[in-house]
Amino acid sequence: MALKSSNKINTNTYEIEVTVDSDTFKKACTQAYLKGKKNIQIPGFRKGKAPQGMIEKLYGEGAFYEEALDILYPQVVSDAFKEAELEVVDTPFDLEVPVISKENGVEMKMKVTTYPEVKLGEYKGLKAAKLPTEASDEDVENELKSMQERNSRLVVADDRASEMGDTVTLDFEGSVDGVAFDGGKGENFVLELGSGSFIPGFEEQVAGHKIDEEFDVNVTFPEDYAQELAGKDAVFKCVIHEIKSKELPELDDDFAQDVSEFDTLDELKEDLKKQIPERKESEAKTDIENQLLEQVCDNMEAEIPECMYTKRTDEMVQDYSYRLQAQGLNLDTYLQYIGQDMDSFKETFKESAQKQVKVSVALRAIIEAENIEATDQETDAQAAKLGEQYGMDAEKIKKAIPAENLIEDVKRNKAVDLVVESAVIE
Repeated sequence: MALKSSNKINTNTYEIEVTVDSDTFKKACTQAYLKGKKNIQIPGFRKGKAPQGMIEKLYGEGAFYEEALDILYPQVVSDAFKEAELEVVDTPFDLEVPVISKENGVEMKMKVTTYPEVKLGEYKGLKAAKLPTEASDEDVENELKSMQERNSRLVVADDRASEMGDTVTLDFEGSVDGVAFDGGKGENFVLELGSGSFIPGFEEQVAGHKIDEEFDVNVTFPEDYAQELAGKDAVFKCVIHEIKSKELPELDDDFAQDVSEFDTLDELKEDLKKQIPERKESEAKTDIENQLLEQVCDNMEAEIPECMYTKRTDEMVQDYSYRLQAQGLNLDTYLQYIGQDMDSFKETFKESAQKQVKVSVALRAIIEAENIEATDQETDAQAAKLGEQYGMDAEKIKKAIPAENLIEDVKRNKAVDLVVESAVIE
């Protein structure tokens, strides 16, 4: 296996040619035969017992070429990237195989997308404005309201019609022109009216109905909904089984005792006045970092391949899907409930994904420019920090996260610190 040529044909795009010698390809054909022979039966032989030569004589010498190429391809391509010193960020495309035979081996030609070339602009001495960190009376009241919400409880309200803000359990079945559609049926579905988690207009029409009352909800699917339903009028036949309303606890001394170590509401308020500035300080620090990193990205020159944005978007969607699964929800079903198809859902992550990729590219360039390294002590500290966040022992973190990832985290953090420490904060 050898790299024949590597030529840059466009920004972040190379065309490479690789060869596989005949002996190596013959061995791969034998591997392919051994792997697949158990499924092959030809006259005169028991299933799985036919010799390789007999199979190739019957079906042609190329009987195992495709499987042999699949066996060789990953290692051949990986070796070619290393030899060409290319950091490839996507799967190869426009693959051609002009030569493939036991006699001549294999020749492959392909195009690859590489990590972008980066020219850093100014990243030291930048300016940022710090958010205020003092705690106002309004901040304290807002924090108390949040604590009220977190400690609220749902109580059954079976003697009245549902209202916005209630949580209802209902059955529904949707149809378009009298025909039911996939994903339009739900039983004992729990829905908070006013949450905006369902098709626009649905929740408002559920409000006003009582338990066991059968009623219709008429909605029009959004234009960016799944193609077969986009823009169409639908009717949902519904029945409510349960209505619950949110009951907030009274803001008094009893509340303070239930949610904190304090005996009185006044003591709790005083403590919040101390806690809020600490939280605001952390938020202000993050905001400063975001301001500065945005400037670093604006100042650098780099043509980032679209595939890097797409990959990060897909990762974010997958993470979201995992979180839904943890709550017992399926992503496809969730998309139907919120009235979006996969393309429009991905679009909601696009801007954030682009920012994250740009920041990652910029920080890596700073790491290289400043020759930033990570010591064992710093890597251990990073593992301990992550362990504290996830409630895990640092040693377990080291086993769960590859060492190179921890090292990269340390380097990125040091790069961010360098940018912040050299900045002028107003």
